[in-house]
Amino acid sequence: MESLYSMKQQNQLTMAPIPELIRQIAIPASIGFFFNTMYNVVDTYFGGLISTQVQAALSLSFPIFFIIIAMGSGMATGTTALIATAIGEGNLQQARLFAVQGIAFGVILSFFLTVIGLLSAPFLFSLLGASESYLEICLNYMNTIFFGAPFFMLTYMLNAILNALGNTKPYRNFLVAGFFLNLVFDPWFIYGGLGIPPMRTLGIAIATVLIQLIGSIYLGTRVFQSGILKGSQWTELHPRKKTFQEIARQGFPASANTFTVGLGIFVITYFISKFGKEAVAGYGIATRVEQIALLPTIGLNIATLTIVAQNNGARLFGRIHEAVKTALLYGGAVMSLGTAGVFMFAENLMGFFTQDPPVIEHGTTYLKIASFVLYAYTIMYINIAALQGIKKPMFAIWIGLYRQIVAPIIVFYALIHLLDLGIKGIWWGIFSVTWSATGITLLYSRRLLRKNLALCSDQRV
Repeated sequence: MESLYSMKQQNQLTMAPIPELIRQIAIPASIGFFFNTMYNVVDTYFGGLISTQVQAALSLSFPIFFIIIAMGSGMATGTTALIATAIGEGNLQQARLFAVQGIAFGVILSFFLTVIGLLSAPFLFSLLGASESYLEICLNYMNTIFFGAPFFMLTYMLNAILNALGNTKPYRNFLVAGFFLNLVFDPWFIYGGLGIPPMRTLGIAIATVLIQLIGSIYLGTRVFQSGILKGSQWTELHPRKKTFQEIARQGFPASANTFTVGLGIFVITYFISKFGKEAVAGYGIATRVEQIALLPTIGLNIATLTIVAQNNGARLFGRIHEAVKTALLYGGAVMSLGTAGVFMFAENLMGFFTQDPPVIEHGTTYLKIASFVLYAYTIMYINIAALQGIKKPMFAIWIGLYRQIVAPIIVFYALIHLLDLGIKGIWWGIFSVTWSATGITLLYSRRLLRKNLALCSDQRV
């Protein structure tokens, strides 16, 4: 197996043409996350075959599941930025240390997530309106997921290392394989067979944890094959205060930003739940469709973060500016197609997942409005990724708090109760809050990136 950590590849992200690099990193990542979203679609589909209540329970579980996603993806983002910056600086020993310590940090963090999650889940579900059998289904699913938190964190941190190297293909391979495994595991574990008893909702959760375990083994193998850990010792896994602090300083703001997304979904779900389980289920299904449309954004985010971080380490600020501009152009082209597709086929897309008319109606209304928010997300996410790449992660927290918690609570209440728009007030609230947050992010990011560019006039572009 060829080493992915050669000097040639180390220099690639600081020398190769920016458009080529963005395509090279973003396309595999986007393909992988397409299958990851379809993975969630499989869960939603089979949950609906059990009952609408189970489908609603999976939707209700998502804000709490997002705790793991927030911590994992956030810490991975911070770790990627640190490793990539060290590579750009030519400090390969420091890059290796961040890689090893990142793995240790993730594993330790996962055990805290498991304990806190198990203790807090009953209260959080009750706050969202779950009770009796509905609450039991939610806890049955979510408690199993929390027990599997170490495997989730391992896949995130191992992928962070590969992302820093500009190699998004292994994670793509895992996500594609995970989708097909889920197609087999979900019906098998739900209905039983071949020595496995019927587990219904519990089976969906066990399938997810098992696939994460398989992914940890595969990604771990690819990280070792990359050569970045060459020369490392087991003793380097022992927590180092200074390195842990640096990982936390870069990772926790990114985690907090992602965590605010989970809180935002919690806030949205809280308001939607006042309109019934059908509204919750409709929103849950619609967000799956929205995620599919936004998949290219994920790839562009990863490409922007990796390219910006390595070029920031190499102090090639002109390439940073070019990377952001190119990513936004690609995002605009793709999202124009996404907007048209989601708007025109909203009802058909909802009908693929459910035959319940009220659920379809709620989801269709949301998607027709949300289709015009897709490029706002693209602009915001790419600029936040650029800020994280230059090791300026704190802005993400403040804009996250604004757009996910503070503004929605005020805007939703005003549109629902003062303007009497009903559930449409939530949909239009999401539209207005997201675009306002995007405007703020764009202004701040441009100011900071221009400041960085002005700091260095002698650079290679």
